[in-house]
Amino acid sequence: MPLVYFFLLFFFSHLSSAEIMQKNQRCFFNIESFAKQENYKTDYNPFEKKLTINNDKTQWIFVLGFQFFSKNKQNHSIKTPLFLENDKIFAPCDEILPYFEKESSKKYFIDTLNQQITFKKPPPSTTKIAPLKQERAGTREVKTIVIDPGHGGKDPGALGKKSKEKDIVLKVALLLQKKLKKEGFNVKLTRDKDVFVQLGERANLANQWDGDLFISLHCNAVDGVQRQRITEGYHFYVLRAPESEEDKAIARRENKVATLYGDGSAKAELSPIEWIKLEAQLEKYKQSSYDYTEELLKSFQGNGKIKQLGGGVGGAGFMVLVGALMPAVLVELGFITHPKDEAYMITAAGQNKLAEMIAKSVIEYKKKVHHYRKTLQH
Repeated sequence: MPLVYFFLLFFFSHLSSAEIMQKNQRCFFNIESFAKQENYKTDYNPFEKKLTINNDKTQWIFVLGFQFFSKNKQNHSIKTPLFLENDKIFAPCDEILPYFEKESSKKYFIDTLNQQITFKKPPPSTTKIAPLKQERAGTREVKTIVIDPGHGGKDPGALGKKSKEKDIVLKVALLLQKKLKKEGFNVKLTRDKDVFVQLGERANLANQWDGDLFISLHCNAVDGVQRQRITEGYHFYVLRAPESEEDKAIARRENKVATLYGDGSAKAELSPIEWIKLEAQLEKYKQSSYDYTEELLKSFQGNGKIKQLGGGVGGAGFMVLVGALMPAVLVELGFITHPKDEAYMITAAGQNKLAEMIAKSVIEYKKKVHHYRKTLQH
């Protein structure tokens, strides 16, 4: 007989169990049998319908049909009283078992298939905790940040009166990399000079580097002289089905590089079927992306000289975010087509402030994830 089978037979032969029954879609267990096997003494007075359970530390008193019991002379109420059936006393599993669990620090296992409750601890798990690098991004400690300066090389991105999108975002990305490295982060850039990188390759690089957070930097733009005068502000985007025509239009503009510069794997707009296929991926990282976006908003609000556009957060089918197996956010730093936004974004002071605000958001996001992980350990 293989050793593992021998071990399982040995273990399960030493499990104690108490009978359970299903009634009105609820679980009830034989409390007398259960108590005896846990080394309590039991005494049932049929005239008073009183069941007493006790050991050296604890005394329980139950009265059949009454919605209360006492434990060490302290009264506790229950919704479902104990009852007698076939000369056996049954108690509701969900209401009474937790009291025994607290007292013994054991975990009780209800086996509905075999109509019994096992209450010895299971054998120690042989499953090893996965190394940190094997944990899914969004749940592990935040260490590797992938910064994606949009456009580059033959793709200038949006154009302002005095600047190009590709130049502004690269300068901000390099400053951001420097600030995050000082804080101990491992920082990767999809480009660190004026070169063209296809949209699909950016997310692939982030995955190869096993990133914990993907930040794609851009400058927004609108057409028309009148709109350019009044449309200003920063805005952040996550990958989700667009909720407005404006978000769709912005995503189409950012995705336009796909058709202009020969990125065959990308599209100007995702179809409904493609959104359905993406749902599983989005669900894994959606909440973490929102968590990071919250920190971005906190960091930007009231700081710098660029206003917030609308609610500050939107969603659309940005091809640069598709395929990133980690929390991912597209940051529109401001409108390059708005005179004041552009004037701020092309200055060294403005670029440094933008990098500083994003760095702060990453630091706070890391703290949030670390706190969440700490709660899971307790």
